Amino acid sequence: MNKLIYLDYAATTPVLPEVIEKVVQCLAFDGHFGNPASQSHHYGWDAEKLVANARQEIANLIHADASEIIWTSGATESNNLALKGIATQYPQQKKHIITSQIEHKAILDTCAALELQGFEVTYLQPQADTGLITPEQVAAAIQPNTVLISLMFVNNEIGTVTDIAAIGALAKQHQIVFHVDAAQAAGKIKIDVDACHIDLLSLSGHKVYGPKGIGALYVRQAVQPKLCTQIHGGGHERGLRSGTLATHQIVGMGAAFALAQQKLETEQQRLAELRLALWQALQQLDDVVLNGHPQQRVENYLSVSFVGEHANSLTEKIKQLAAVSSSSACNSKNAAPSHVLLALGRSAEAASHSIRFSFGAYTTLADIQFLVAQLKVHLTQPKVNFFVFN
Repeated sequence: MNKLIYLDYAATTPVLPEVIEKVVQCLAFDGHFGNPASQSHHYGWDAEKLVANARQEIANLIHADASEIIWTSGATESNNLALKGIATQYPQQKKHIITSQIEHKAILDTCAALELQGFEVTYLQPQADTGLITPEQVAAAIQPNTVLISLMFVNNEIGTVTDIAAIGALAKQHQIVFHVDAAQAAGKIKIDVDACHIDLLSLSGHKVYGPKGIGALYVRQAVQPKLCTQIHGGGHERGLRSGTLATHQIVGMGAAFALAQQKLETEQQRLAELRLALWQALQQLDDVVLNGHPQQRVENYLSVSFVGEHANSLTEKIKQLAAVSSSSACNSKNAAPSHVLLALGRSAEAASHSIRFSFGAYTTLADIQFLVAQLKVHLTQPKVNFFVFN
């Protein structure tokens, strides 16, 4: 069977060879396999140095201090620690949280759990078609008892970029803790946690060509005393997240983030050409609409809904040729239409005929050209009608 063209980098990325090499060096007896918490011998010291270096590499990408990086198992845990960690400060108090309707399920499900505990949550509706969440919407939603704002930097389905800097300024003005899910932003756009007034920022390794099962939560030093621990047992990570550190995964994430920082601008330029080529070609095939903002976005994603006479045929053929998604990976087993596309104003039918293409390091112009050529052939093939005679 021929392999599908991989166009699902938003779901996960392959680990780069140079990252794999560093990961492997932390596994065997002749490598750096020690427990970073073991401070009585050089095996632990060597591992701890590698962890500290990786922590600095993560901090460099987001312009933070290394002491503000807390290791987790991934962005989902980071999101949970951020929201629940702040909310836990307010037992038996009716407090207010602001988020949006198009957040990742790790945010939406956590907010739903907090609602059951008595928290009030405002889910901002995105701008139709573009998916923008504006600073004006956030400002209008702020209440005297608002304690937390949580919004993603780059939407994981449509690639739209939120004006995090302006919203961060609002949060600072009102002394509200500001959390940002940056799992899809790291390595794609410049991130400066100080300039954007971000207090908490979630990151993932496997979205940036690092290993799965590792992530980080940036916690501003001033906020660290306010964040309540969710996983206890040993006091690791400044007491905010206990558990033996996975040196190999941490080193892999650090190496991947360092590489991402080096290639950020050039890679975005390269992917912009691929995205434009595919978008222009799709418009020649059938009626198709763009999901997401045409300018305020990253270049890695192209989400479209086919609305013409060939909508069903094209979406099925694309899935036979390429590894793509109709929504985020966490929802791929759910037959319901994407909550993001519905929030943008797409009908259930249009959402069912939608494709998220996401590009990455191994995507080439030849891949795009082959996909388009095959779709053109598919549309020109005569359709066979079968008749049943009695």
